[in-house]
Amino acid sequence: MKINKVFTAQAKAIGGRDGHVTSDNQVLDLNLSTPKEMGGPGKAGATNPEQLFAAGYAACFEGALGVAARQAKVKLENVSVEAFIGFGQAEDGGYGISADLHVNLPGFEQAQAESLVEAAHGICPYSRATKGNIEVSLTTTTNAA
Repeated sequence: MKINKVFTAQAKAIGGRDGHVTSDNQVLDLNLSTPKEMGGPGKAGATNPEQLFAAGYAACFEGALGVAARQAKVKLENVSVEAFIGFGQAEDGGYGISADLHVNLPGFEQAQAESLVEAAHGICPYSRATKGNIEVSLTTTTNAA
């Protein structure tokens, strides 16, 4: 799929999973450490690629929810999106990730909330990029904030 780029994010990694990442504007300036569960040192104060992906996916998905809500002519308040990115060995012997998105839309009926989440899943660039490539599960709740 070809896109008409309006923005390009840039980040540089040095040292792999136990290295360092920076963004071109230096706002991101983070140490990386492989989690202990993956055989790494799990250094305190460091992040990992899966946490960074989870943060990006959650934020992007919430933005897509805003688009879906505008299209449905409804207002969102106190929405939250929590992304859980799993890492493990794939059936083919390589490694893979999975994504579980927990979306809370307080004040909505369950069916309407699920409809908005499905619409957002079709809009979100992260969801579109991962479609058919990784397992993505969506959980929708309507709990008061």
